[in-house]
Amino acid sequence: MRRVVVTGLGAVSPHGIGVKAFWSGLATGACAIRELSVIDTEGFRCRIGGEIPEPVAGSMRRTRADRFALAAAEEALTDAGLAPDEREEMALIVGAVGGGMLEAEEWYWATSRGRNTRPVPAVRSVLPCAHADALAARLRVRGPRHTVVTACSSGAVAVAEAAALIAEGVVDVALAGGVDAITRICFMGFNALKLLDPAACRPFDRDRRGMSIGEGAGFLVLEDAAAARARGARTYAELGGYGMTTDAYHITAPEPEGDGMARAIRAALRAARESPAAVQYVNAHGTGTPQNDRVEARALERVFGAGAALVSSTKSMIGHTMAAAGSLEAIATVLALGHGMVPPTANIETPDPDVHFDCVARTAREIALDCAISNSFGFGGQNVTLLFRRR
Repeated sequence: MRRVVVTGLGAVSPHGIGVKAFWSGLATGACAIRELSVIDTEGFRCRIGGEIPEPVAGSMRRTRADRFALAAAEEALTDAGLAPDEREEMALIVGAVGGGMLEAEEWYWATSRGRNTRPVPAVRSVLPCAHADALAARLRVRGPRHTVVTACSSGAVAVAEAAALIAEGVVDVALAGGVDAITRICFMGFNALKLLDPAACRPFDRDRRGMSIGEGAGFLVLEDAAAARARGARTYAELGGYGMTTDAYHITAPEPEGDGMARAIRAALRAARESPAAVQYVNAHGTGTPQNDRVEARALERVFGAGAALVSSTKSMIGHTMAAAGSLEAIATVLALGHGMVPPTANIETPDPDVHFDCVARTAREIALDCAISNSFGFGGQNVTLLFRRR
């Protein structure tokens, strides 16, 4: 099996456009969860979220999420130094859920009130696969192309699937990540489930009340290590292994003892041939809901033992970016390794005594890191762990 390395990063996040803005926000512990403007939140229990704070360049004929994906993907490819002819045969794996639903909602909203003069949105533009179509056409990618729809773990699964294609020798290069824009149906659904905190989310806080919705896109360029070395590419980190499991327990709730989560973490460790003791940092799924944080902490303790690794949730600063969460958090983990800094869990006031880990409250921690994991857990118990090392 071939080694897989990360050679390019691209991000659009509630901290702004670009990886530099993303990391700056995380490193300073800045919370980008604020009053939403992209949708009408009048009458809802929660009215805030992690919204992209500035316009993203691109044709307005493209959906908002497509523009996020294109901006992040193009940054990643430029960062990797891949010429157009080196991109043609690469794989393209995109994690997505919402597709162009925001634009479909806007059309319906206006039409139902007799105020719409625009044509009906193309059905294909609404589907999750629309983002991969847009990226392939714009970037002239002609290699294997997949769209992954595994709820909140979609972006992480996309990275894992891309790594598998490289490790197995199908391709030398892959562009992988996830994208989602805030939509009414998502925001209304989580409000109805009473899973959203009216204030900015507080993962691992004793008094946490729920999650915060976010939006964005994160893409990574993955390469065969030998091919990257041959072309003189800069390497951020090695994707040493990944683990994927399914709880088969409940449509929304995680298995109470964290069995599926723990099995995903152990699978990543086995694939990377690393011991639990090697992992110094865990970028947690950490949504801020009482149940999810408790179960994830239980799973971590089953694998690592109490207090054995630093744990933090970047969702505390940008919200839960749905299909983009796993890839943005993978980028955060790679950057943490490179900068020797663990981003904090913002907004913690009173650590939960049932969470037996240092959750790096409010302020980033400088520490030399060699090995870290990123967890992503989706509805239906779709669990993914990515293991990165600085080698």
